[in-house]
Amino acid sequence: MLEFPFWKRIWLWGITLVAVAAALPSIFSATNVAWPAQLPSPTVNLGLDLAGGSHLLLEANPQDVREQRLQNMEEAARQAMRNAEPRIRIGDVSTSNNRLSFLLNDATDVDRARGLIEPLIQGQNLTREWDLSVVDGQRMVLIPTQDGIDQALNDAMDSATEVVRRRIDELGTREPTIIRQGDARIVVQVPGLEDPEALKSLLGQTAELEFKLVDLNALPENVQAGIAPPGSEIYPYAAGSAREGSFEAVRRLGGIRGDSLTGAQAGVNPESNENVVNIQFDSQGGAKFAKLSTENVDKPFAIILDGAILSAPVFEGPILGGAAQISGSFTPDSANQLAISLRSGALPVPLAVVEERTVGPDLGADSIRRGMLAMLIGSLAVIALMVATYGRFGIYATIALGFNVMMLLGIMAGLNTTLTLPGIAGFVLTIGAAVDANVLINERIREERKRGRRVVAAVETGYKEASRAIYDANVTNFIAGVLLFLFGSGPIRGFAVVLVIGLFTSVFTAVTLTRMWVADWLRAKRPSDINL
Repeated sequence: MLEFPFWKRIWLWGITLVAVAAALPSIFSATNVAWPAQLPSPTVNLGLDLAGGSHLLLEANPQDVREQRLQNMEEAARQAMRNAEPRIRIGDVSTSNNRLSFLLNDATDVDRARGLIEPLIQGQNLTREWDLSVVDGQRMVLIPTQDGIDQALNDAMDSATEVVRRRIDELGTREPTIIRQGDARIVVQVPGLEDPEALKSLLGQTAELEFKLVDLNALPENVQAGIAPPGSEIYPYAAGSAREGSFEAVRRLGGIRGDSLTGAQAGVNPESNENVVNIQFDSQGGAKFAKLSTENVDKPFAIILDGAILSAPVFEGPILGGAAQISGSFTPDSANQLAISLRSGALPVPLAVVEERTVGPDLGADSIRRGMLAMLIGSLAVIALMVATYGRFGIYATIALGFNVMMLLGIMAGLNTTLTLPGIAGFVLTIGAAVDANVLINERIREERKRGRRVVAAVETGYKEASRAIYDANVTNFIAGVLLFLFGSGPIRGFAVVLVIGLFTSVFTAVTLTRMWVADWLRAKRPSDINL
């Protein structure tokens, strides 16, 4: 038990020194001392409660999901009727009163239309997501069921959470917290970001991009009055655009959606010197865009983002190659923001900010200062008690405690984990666990000496017997920490991470390192008695 061959000493010291070295950048950063730029500088991330930052609570409106389902079903139904052989002609389509209804021009097509619609309304796991009925012999009515709405909302929120995560990752922020809350909410916490307006602007943008042809037959006076010709709809021009305050009629069908984008980058048009966003389509989207532009040369098309027209340029010729350019009175920041939103994908459902909060770094700095003060006072008290009670063995425990703190910091920095305010509590808890381990070992050695065992035998038995109890206790703590990490969120997970890492470092330093040092001392001095 007290044998430490040379290779084992090198290995133990190597692990210790590497972990301690990894902690140095964090310590330099916390003390505002410059760290050499040519050296690696992994530092412990600070959570929102310590570093300050932005907190947003986003919420989706289930009614938006319902309306979106109606719109998607209308397009699917139209497509199915159009592709039928022979074609089924429909008219008088309506999506009012939370239902989709359309009139079949020929009542004899009812059975064929029902056969085409049935596969479209069958949901996952055989759940019926729509109720289908026929009214007055030839009007088909589809009403979304509540089960279907609930499932669609759940799917939309899962997708929205991933889109939000991708957008924040594009900002280059470290360790944001993005979690779902309830059925229709997402909590977003971004440490270090103190501009909630920029975050709101980025996350509040649905980024649903569409290219639709302008209806040239629409009368301007009707458009301004909100009256759209059959087959068209009215869109306003976006705020900040050249035609802000006016409206445009665009054709509902036949356009292209931005869901086939493969890339988006902010740039500058060399001819107009305007800020623009350059986009690229995939092969399918590129082919559609090429077809649209080829068939409509010299005709205007509207670039629509989240229900507002950015601009309505004219197809001056076929646009081939799957690349296009979006203009719309952008600033460099807004162009970059739109590019990030488009690269991250459109939100499947609009998200409204229902709560926003900015946590100042001063509060976090005060928490760190108080936590460090508590840790310093507690450590000094523990050191004094250990040295006074166990003498040399207390000194070993104290040195091991210092290595424990450094190793814990170093491993956290290396793993890019985040330290939160509850994490500081976990930090202090692991220090206590390390001291407890040394108390158990030293008391066990003391008991063996009282039983008359010789020094080496007492130390060996003390470490052997106490280690079992220490390992058993830490296994239960490890299980609790893992469960906290798996089922917790935000600061709770931060506490669990510190706890689990601290269990390994405390056992390593309090049991393994002190045992090596005690073995070296016994071998060098061969004492006849020990002061315990």
